Amino acid sequence: MNKIMVDTSLIPILLIAVVAIIVLSVFFSFFPVMLWIAALSSGVRISIITLVAMRLRRVTPSRIVNPMIKATKAGLGLDINQLESHYLAGGNVDRVVNALIAAQRANIPLEFERAAAIDLAGRDVLQAVQMSVNPRVIETPIVAAVAKNGIEVKVKARVTVRANIDRLVGGAGEETIIARVGEGIVTTVGSSDSHKDVLENPDMISRTVLSKGLDAGTAFEILSIDIADIDVGKNIGAYLQTEQAEADKRIAQAKAEERRAMAVAQEQEMKARVIEMRAKVVEAESDVPLAMAEALRSGRLGVMDYMNIKNIESDTQMRGSIGKTGDGGDSSNTPKK
Repeated sequence: MNKIMVDTSLIPILLIAVVAIIVLSVFFSFFPVMLWIAALSSGVRISIITLVAMRLRRVTPSRIVNPMIKATKAGLGLDINQLESHYLAGGNVDRVVNALIAAQRANIPLEFERAAAIDLAGRDVLQAVQMSVNPRVIETPIVAAVAKNGIEVKVKARVTVRANIDRLVGGAGEETIIARVGEGIVTTVGSSDSHKDVLENPDMISRTVLSKGLDAGTAFEILSIDIADIDVGKNIGAYLQTEQAEADKRIAQAKAEERRAMAVAQEQEMKARVIEMRAKVVEAESDVPLAMAEALRSGRLGVMDYMNIKNIESDTQMRGSIGKTGDGGDSSNTPKK
């Protein structure tokens, strides 16, 4: 019985402990005491009320206080409101602070507002600072260009660039640099009289491309352009001439076929005209018997005259038959060669 009473008496204590744990967890969730202590020990003057207000503004205090501690230790002299406003705008506070520290160590002039603008523009401001210290090499794809003698030259270049922090906001990216370098390569090779000139002096491409100021309006500064590989491709001039000759041949064949078709059409037209003339001759010959009959009736032609005409026609047909037979006999008796 005593044991049961002892156990029952522990229930309020357990309830109090559970409530205390819940209260403490809620308290520490809204009142980040440990974070506040870490900030004070690092020299960051911030009140616990400010941290609670961050919670109410749906700002994670650690995302602001930890970068603020790094900035204070680096001697940047930033304000807590600057970091919080950048966080609320959707920026990466930790990356901006790291970029400012890296720029300070490298003696690169970079202000918080400029770094925040670069970060909000979608660029990696820390990578930009690192690229300013350690330039980056961009390798272009193989660019094919044709010299004046028609020979194709394939060139691959390596472009060493350094980030220009002042032009990171609104400046063009790597794709523009690659496109401009490719354009410069095509222009240089295309203006050469022979592909041998390019092979003998590949540095002429670098000099010509660098003199064009290709980094204008971009977020980078071109330090050097080096030719990594250069090779001879196809004889584009001969290929184009062959294609042109083949096209001319097809055009000539089409025109010849057109003339042949016109000749065939004209031939058929002449045959039709011959048939038409024959029809007219037959029609005219059909009028002869009628005229003779009319002459006989009218007395202008006698019977003897008609008989003489028939005899002459028969004699003419006989002579024609004999002539054809004679021609055939001569041709048959002609010895073969």
